[in-house]
Amino acid sequence: MVRGRKVQTLRRKKEIWMQYLILAIAIVCETIGTAALQASVQFTKPLPSILVVVAYAAAFYFLAIVLKTMPVGIAYAIWSGLGIVLITLIGLVVFGQTLDLAAVIGLGLIIAGVIVIQVFSTTVSH
Repeated sequence: MVRGRKVQTLRRKKEIWMQYLILAIAIVCETIGTAALQASVQFTKPLPSILVVVAYAAAFYFLAIVLKTMPVGIAYAIWSGLGIVLITLIGLVVFGQTLDLAAVIGLGLIIAGVIVIQVFSTTVSH
């Protein structure tokens, strides 16, 4: 009986990790799509323009998979919050964009929000 519960608990933990892995893939795809959007120069460059469409399609596909088991508000908060942080880093490194203090504080608050959801929310299983 105890062994059966242990196996179920391990299986559930694996399922949770898989949904977060799939969400991470969605976030990376969305970030690639957004970076490609910047690189496409308003869709005037074919290769980045194609990458935009493919990456966004993949992002929404993987997000849809996650939404089977995670509430939409939680999934979208994590997806958009981490996507904002990642694309900001890409903007800094790849496109030479800069941030002022208010932007850095705002990004810190976004990261704090994601952490609060992950640590304290009972809406999503951990």
